[in-house]
Amino acid sequence: MEIIRTISEMRTAVRKARLEGGTVGLVPTMGYLHKGHLSLISRATQANRLVVVSIFVNPLQFGPEEDFGSYPRDLEGDCALAAQAGADIIFAPAVEEMYPGKTLTQVEVALLGDWLCGRSRPGHFRGVTTVVSKLFNIVQPDKAYFGEKDAQQLAIIKQMVLDLNFPVEIVPVSIVREEDGLAMSSRNVYLSAQARSDALVLNGALQQARRLYGAGERNSAKIRQEMLKMIEDAPGANVDYVEICDRSNLQPIESIDKGALVAVAVRFGKTRLIDNITLTEV
Repeated sequence: MEIIRTISEMRTAVRKARLEGGTVGLVPTMGYLHKGHLSLISRATQANRLVVVSIFVNPLQFGPEEDFGSYPRDLEGDCALAAQAGADIIFAPAVEEMYPGKTLTQVEVALLGDWLCGRSRPGHFRGVTTVVSKLFNIVQPDKAYFGEKDAQQLAIIKQMVLDLNFPVEIVPVSIVREEDGLAMSSRNVYLSAQARSDALVLNGALQQARRLYGAGERNSAKIRQEMLKMIEDAPGANVDYVEICDRSNLQPIESIDKGALVAVAVRFGKTRLIDNITLTEV
């Protein structure tokens, strides 16, 4: 496996791979890899000749009070894990390589990023779409792999690709969970033992929504209220949002007639966790 740190070297490597034939898959990450990331890499290796894993903690998607400086980093460990999962190239540029001067051009998708995580993290998704656009232009992948845990991000990236005619297929990959149901996240490392235990309420509340829906409940407000009660009863839980949305445009819905996305964001101490499930027609 090769580690590349400059844009010019990355482009050269992709050109060489193109000459040899086969497709290029990209797995964009901010590093501190876990099994969820590895599932993306594994999926990419099944369908592409060359798999590039980008590791870049993107400053544009962090607010002034967020954890850019303390975000966990372990490039050596990440490289070892990515190699085991089958990655061919790690693209790990410095901030100065990706943003050599003041960034005057940014990419923003309207409507889809205005609420849910966008409401409490203004500018976050503008930073995400800007860096992903840059990665698409640098690597020029045929396929790019994103986890369904970041459901809002996934929907926004899909819309950006559609609107801007990026020649890349977006491949969603299912959420990977710990044995006790907690969705894997790089931020789980921040949780104390007590907060880690308390955080299990997220999956519990989502499963309660699934049970209610399976029993015939279609009123979003009633399902949401049951979920809120469960989460608010958990020690240390500070709810950012619990929402039931249309799966295509992420807008809130009153009645679940054709399935829905159920999404939650909750703080445990200083750690903000997100999770979701999709309710499908029964």
